[in-house]
Amino acid sequence: MFNIELTAEEAELLKDIFQSYFNDLRMEISHTDSMDFRDYLKSKEALLRRLMHELDEVPVLK
Repeated sequence: MFNIELTAEEAELLKDIFQSYFNDLRMEISHTDSMDFRDYLKSKEALLRRLMHELDEVPVLK
């Protein structure tokens, strides 16, 4: 397990970065013809979803 302490500002920035990457990733998945590459991107998407969910659950430093 990896632990990291974030301020509220840092957590919001990380959420914004994740959301931006997630949107780009969804677009790339929809435009990918290769099934193998699409499966790879979908596995990255699932991991990113999990990280985004976990970030929402982490208490931040004030």
